[in-house]
Amino acid sequence: MTAAFAVTARRIFDGSRMHADSALVVEDGKIRAITSQPDLPAGMPRSGPPVALIAPGFIDLQVNGGGGALFNNHPSTAGIRTICEAHARYGTTALMVTFITDRPELKREAITAGEQAAAQVLAGFLGLHLEGPHLSVARKGTHDPALIRPMTEADLSYLEGVAGRFGLAMITIAPESVTPEQVQRLVSAGYRVSLGHTDTPCADVPPYVKAGAGMVTHLFNAMSQLGNREPGLVGAALASPALHCGLIADGFHVDPVSMRIALAAKQGPAHIFLVTDAMSTIGSEETSFDLNGRTVYRRDGRLTLSDGTLAGADIDMLSCIRFVHEKLDLPLEEALRMATVYPAEAIGAGDRGMLEAGKRADFVVLDEQLDLLSTWIGGSCVHKSGSFADRATA
Repeated sequence: MTAAFAVTARRIFDGSRMHADSALVVEDGKIRAITSQPDLPAGMPRSGPPVALIAPGFIDLQVNGGGGALFNNHPSTAGIRTICEAHARYGTTALMVTFITDRPELKREAITAGEQAAAQVLAGFLGLHLEGPHLSVARKGTHDPALIRPMTEADLSYLEGVAGRFGLAMITIAPESVTPEQVQRLVSAGYRVSLGHTDTPCADVPPYVKAGAGMVTHLFNAMSQLGNREPGLVGAALASPALHCGLIADGFHVDPVSMRIALAAKQGPAHIFLVTDAMSTIGSEETSFDLNGRTVYRRDGRLTLSDGTLAGADIDMLSCIRFVHEKLDLPLEEALRMATVYPAEAIGAGDRGMLEAGKRADFVVLDEQLDLLSTWIGGSCVHKSGSFADRATA
């Protein structure tokens, strides 16, 4: 048990609304309450003078790497720890470490690493996102076409056997390589199934939604597009109230005009949420790295193969929030929801995403310019910048 303390702020966004001149009370790693500053008990420890803004910690469901570590190249607990620590420096308090299409033996190493990270309750680790290999070669993106293949009974049995052992589980599949019956079994085992890297027509999507698929991986990218006579996966995703959609808001993967149209068109209650699709470059000085034996180059905010194909993103979650807030003119509250409330709903992380009594004390402290001052996971400060205190003081 840890004693209660308070972090005071001129504004606290709880995931639903703003609270003015309030205090976030934390106890034993969880939120106890949001209260007005005058109502704080006398003598309760405080982290320091009031800050500008407190918000829920960011949740990223697609993170390939960070801090110089790409998970496919470092499928280990150490690799996971490096990635989580790198993204915590930009406000991400929970992430799905993503393993993209690769050799089966490396996938098994990655899942073993996920099991170990979950057993250690590694700070920031939410689970694994298995992106491939059961995709469509026609929409491969940066995935190695030689490694893409249909899902077999052996593949499915293995996934069923390891389900629940590496935190939350997410898998991206293409209808071309996986049947609705296989999706139903994956969902029954506990996987959140996302459709992506597919050229599927719109009419083929509903059976997968009925089978339990509930997400779409990086909307617009590596999928059949919205056309006048064929709506594609993009059209199906925007029209379906059941499909949550990840969006890479870096200005390279999706044009801002398309982002605005998608946000206006999306049918709920499912939402569009932000993902980074970040690679190892985040939090590092890397100018290039290796992926499946190919070199990925970092230039002018983009990551590309030698032929210009985008290979993940060179962006952090706080920058994505700034992009949709400033470039798309979204209210700050909605921009923050796209990185907190909506991904928590999409992945089923009911204890995260909002600052409510009983939920995990995962939160960020920001200044007036939306620069990060500190990141807190489970009531502990895991990153600070400037002069912000890392523990409560009387």
